[in-house]
Amino acid sequence: MPQPLISSRARPLTGTLRIPGDKSISHRSLILGGLSVGETRIEGLLEGEDVLATAAAMRAFGATVEHLGPGSWRVVGRGVGGLDEPADVIDCGNAGTGMRLLMGTAAGQPITTFFTGDGSLRRRPMGRVGAPLAQMGVRIVAREGGRPPLAVTGPEILTPITYTLPVASAQVKSAILLAGLAAPGETTVIEPKWTRDHTETMLRHFGAEVRVEDTAEGRRITVVGEPELTGRPVVVPADPSSAAFPAVAALLVEGSELLLPGVGTNPLRFGLFETLLEMGADIELTNKRIEAGEPVADLVVRHSRLKGIEVPAERAPSMIDEYPILAVAAAHAEGTTIMRGLDELRVKESDRLAATANGMAACGARVEVDGDDLTVHGADNGVAGGTTIPVDLDHRIAMAFLVLGMVSADAVAIDDEAAIATSFPGFRELMNGAGAAIGTGA
Repeated sequence: MPQPLISSRARPLTGTLRIPGDKSISHRSLILGGLSVGETRIEGLLEGEDVLATAAAMRAFGATVEHLGPGSWRVVGRGVGGLDEPADVIDCGNAGTGMRLLMGTAAGQPITTFFTGDGSLRRRPMGRVGAPLAQMGVRIVAREGGRPPLAVTGPEILTPITYTLPVASAQVKSAILLAGLAAPGETTVIEPKWTRDHTETMLRHFGAEVRVEDTAEGRRITVVGEPELTGRPVVVPADPSSAAFPAVAALLVEGSELLLPGVGTNPLRFGLFETLLEMGADIELTNKRIEAGEPVADLVVRHSRLKGIEVPAERAPSMIDEYPILAVAAAHAEGTTIMRGLDELRVKESDRLAATANGMAACGARVEVDGDDLTVHGADNGVAGGTTIPVDLDHRIAMAFLVLGMVSADAVAIDDEAAIATSFPGFRELMNGAGAAIGTGA
């Protein structure tokens, strides 16, 4: 049965909160560990349902994947082109990232792999991955609109391609590059708009030859096929997309100060924090460092008076998962915040643009959707709250409205807690330990 949660006004949020590992990097570390020769030790892996589904998938492909302790994992890979044909259907749960990356992984093997997912994932389009893979000689059979369940059959010899992304998508780019590992020659992806570059960074970390150059067409990423990847240690940084929720909560709840250690600060993922700083947020980055090729810092976040701004469309790829929580911040800022170019929000776990706008309006905020733009008008007294938000299996919608309840006049409820475990297991307990008041109401 669904487990509703109620979020009431919070006390000042204080203390040190250890955010779960980065979901994007966790998926990639398991997959590349499975495609490598030798042992990969991973520390800080996100142990949410999405990533655990990818761990199970790599076991189904024949890799050894062992849980050693909290966040600590060991993977012994099969090498590029050495995966087994899974004996059963691979269930990716709610993980769109996992399914798209695993489709690229499976495409590089002369095997047939069947994929499915939960009700939300089965509504999400996979054709944007299927189209370039088909150009490489992969056969994909899917439901109408390229939706799962689907089957991927790799050819005996994969054809390397040069492919220009029609939309900014790190998942599509990554699927092509992962498939390209098994293709003779060079596989190239051209992205007119830059997207997060975790795959390129991790491919290099495991020993692949990857070239990146800026051209008149856009950013050109080339992987040289048929490498021998070698198992390497990976330290997964705290996920900036997950850190966004306690960070915004601390900015909005008067008297708050939180320390969020070890958060990934990759500039292609850090758009929300860049935006919050422009809005006047008191966020201090300390102890900056590089771990497994990724920039990391400790964040100190203090209560702040925010002001509305216009967020340009070109920033969207670096913060596409964070617009729901930005809308919560914007409703408590002075003036108006306009967020442009949010078309990709419509094909997330839910239609996140509609879910954000409808939920904010139900809580008493003044919001407008014009095409792919979202406008939120700040209110001097915040928002009323006092309603229940349907989350439709979307973890980020769920957490965003729980944060809204921390500063609303009346409590805000969500109709189902379960989705939160896909990316942020223990969210309720962690926030309550810092001063939030999130409970079942029983």
